[in-house]
Amino acid sequence: MDIALQVFVVAAEMRNFSRAAERLHMTQPAVSQHIRALETALGARLLDRSSKSVALTRAGEIVLGHAREIGMLYERMQEMVDELSGSVRGPLAIGASYTFGEYVLPRILGDLMRVYPDVKPSIAIANTAEIAERLRRRELDVCVVEGEEIGPGLESRRIAGDEMVLVAGAEHALAGRAEAEAARLQEEVWLVRERGSGTRAATDRMFEVWGIRPNRLMELGSTQLVKEMAEAGLGITLQSRWSLRRELAIGALKTVAAPGLPFKRSFYVLLRKGEVRTRTLEAFLAQLEETTARLMERNGIDARDLG
Repeated sequence: MDIALQVFVVAAEMRNFSRAAERLHMTQPAVSQHIRALETALGARLLDRSSKSVALTRAGEIVLGHAREIGMLYERMQEMVDELSGSVRGPLAIGASYTFGEYVLPRILGDLMRVYPDVKPSIAIANTAEIAERLRRRELDVCVVEGEEIGPGLESRRIAGDEMVLVAGAEHALAGRAEAEAARLQEEVWLVRERGSGTRAATDRMFEVWGIRPNRLMELGSTQLVKEMAEAGLGITLQSRWSLRRELAIGALKTVAAPGLPFKRSFYVLLRKGEVRTRTLEAFLAQLEETTARLMERNGIDARDLG
């Protein structure tokens, strides 16, 4: 990355030329010279100087945002070039929506790290919409989500199947009983994820199928919290079988029979369109496919029926 741009980023973040000079191991006049050269090249003042600190101008804010992105791209370019002559190793930024990230991804990474111990994964878990946006901004290398509406600039491929089932606490009136009618489901307290979540999208879809609009929705920010609330008898919830293995096995949660269930959906792997894939990314994608296929077979999910 251009040295003047690097100097500007450090000076802008530290808001002080003296501390920036110390960080960069150069003199303060050299820092000032690089900043002036960048301002001359761009034809705009980037920093307002005072005796004690500096502040970003509006133009400076714009340049800082783009300079950080350029820095990330430069680092990624260097990693990819280095990797051409090396083995599968180095950083890999993986994004996942909550269900896949919390209940499936750890097993995939366990398999991957046993074969390629020099891979250094970092994990970001958020709802589908946020994860897709971070991939677009190049903050992540690859994502796995359950939502289908991912927006522009990305390509998606189905990677695993899933089944959504309705569950409630073991003592709930609907637990383990005959099939619940839509009118009864309308009256229940529903524990749901926030909008933007693939699980919330599946729940809203089932509401449409049943022709109901429950008045009592309790919106929660994580799947684990939803399950804990259901165990406490505070409502019913539609969740992935992947996330319910422990609770169903020990009887803490029980399924609720309802029309149209189990609801089938798919997980998707997302990549930016048209980008060259590193060896590390290719190794992750291969392990992703191998491990999810094995887990689907173990959980009785037909790989040919991906929702």
